[in-house]
Formats: sequence, structure tokens, C-alpha cells
Amino acid sequence: MRWSPLARSECRKVVTSKGTWILTVFIVLWGFRPTYAGWDAVGRNLTVGYVQIGVSLFLPVGALLLSYQSLIGERTTGSLKFLLGLPLTRTQVLWAKVTGRTLGIGAAIVVATFVLAVIGLLNHGMFDMLPFVGTLLATLVFVSVLVAIGICISTVTHRTVTAATTIFGYVLVTLFWSQIVTTIYTAVTGVPVDPYDAPASGPLFLALRLTPDGAYNVLTNWFLGVGNSTELFHIVYTKLAPGVSVNAFVVEAAFGGPGPWYLHPVGSILVLLVWLAVPLGLARRVFTRGDAI
Repeated sequence: MRWSPLARSECRKVVTSKGTWILTVFIVLWGFRPTYAGWDAVGRNLTVGYVQIGVSLFLPVGALLLSYQSLIGERTTGSLKFLLGLPLTRTQVLWAKVTGRTLGIGAAIVVATFVLAVIGLLNHGMFDMLPFVGTLLATLVFVSVLVAIGICISTVTHRTVTAATTIFGYVLVTLFWSQIVTTIYTAVTGVPVDPYDAPASGPLFLALRLTPDGAYNVLTNWFLGVGNSTELFHIVYTKLAPGVSVNAFVVEAAFGGPGPWYLHPVGSILVLLVWLAVPLGLARRVFTRGDAI
């Protein structure tokens, strides 16, 4: 593949970046959070839960920051002219950027995951391999989605400040997504939404899982077997415990069962794939048809 040297160069940039390994350390330090609720929820698979906790907070910001300057940085320094002079199509240049950054960040995430696995193994004993492998694969898909979003932003913007502002806006929207969804739902339907006693509304719960991080949590909660929700696994377990009231949206608590078919956790795979395909498609369209320089 003619674009593989460029992909290796991108991967090397990420792997040798201090930010990548700072992200790795943060995921490990934040992820290792042993709690009684976590142990009651999944037992020795608490080790797998550590991965979910660490990734959910730090990976979105870290992966976006490590990706958003991929093209805009080249444009700013003028080195993009050299890249476009290589015997590569613009699509191949873009694909190499995405592949290299994904592999670099993915390698760091694998390291963080295995460090948490060793810590958990020493503290709690052997965990089930199936949810661990499933969570690791879901995390790597999550990485690829975030890289695609970051490179898309890097492609469609022409100033670093604009790109950074867009990243900040994306993080804010996903951070407050449940509040945004419930506000719109109430405005449209006239039905107030109380997360302590959420209405059994399929469209409401579907909308809540349409962000990459929400879909990731739904998928990993499915692997852990705790319930169908965009919340972290120990919160889901607490919500479903008898006589406990928690500010969380959990399908089983609202519907008294699995809910509509379209809320099945496997649908989160489709959500992640859409978030992967759409930014890449937009980036390719802009990069191949517009003035990249």
C-alpha cells in the first residue's frame, strides 16, 4: 500500500507524543476506582469496569486533542503542500492520517487496558475474558470514531482556533447530552422528564444513546451484564437495586423489562459505525473537492 509509510509516520507522531502517554496514565489512575457498588454489580469483572470508567472520562477529550491538528497543523506549517506532492491521492492521504492516528492512540489504550487488567488481577483475581475482550474491542472502535471526528474537524476548518473551539463545543454537547435531550423531549411532547422516574418512552431512550460515548457505555454495560443504559456500570446496578432511587436513565427501570426492540444494546454498534462513516465521508468530500491548502 503506497500510503502505509505516511500512516506509519502518523502513528509514530502519536506514539512519541507526551500527550498520548499522559492520556494513558490518566485513564489508568482514574479507571482504578474500586467500590462496593462496583463489586456487587459485577464481582471480579470489576476489572473490566475499570476500563469503562477510565475511558469514558478521558478518552474523548484526549483522542480529539491528539487528532484535530492532523491536517490543519500541516496546512498551518505549509507541509501539506509536500504531502499533496506525493504520488498519493487525497483520499489515500486522508486514509493514512486516520489509520496512523487510530493505531497510535489505540496502542496507548491497549497499554492502559492491560495495566488495569494486571492491577485488577492482583487485587480481585481472574476475571471473565469474554467481557474483557468485548470491552477492549469496543474501546478500539470508540478510538477510531473519535479520531474520525477529530480529523473531520481538522479538515473542514481552516484555523486552529476554530478547530479547538469546535472540539470544545463537541465535548460540551456530549457532556450535557442527557439534559439537552430531556429538554427537547419535554418541549416537543409536553411530558416532564424526571431521571429518578423516567417515562417509558422509546424515542427518549433512543435519543440518549445517539452520542459515541453513550453508545459505548450501552455496549460495554451489555458485555458486563448490568443493564441497558448510557450510565456507568455501577450506577446502572445501583439504579436497578430494590428500594434505591438514582438520577439515571436505565431501560429496565423505566419499562420494567427490556423495552422496545430498537433499544437493544447491539444497536449501539450501528450508532458507532454511523459516527465513524459520516465524519470520514464529510472529511473526504471536503478534502478531495476543496482547496486543502
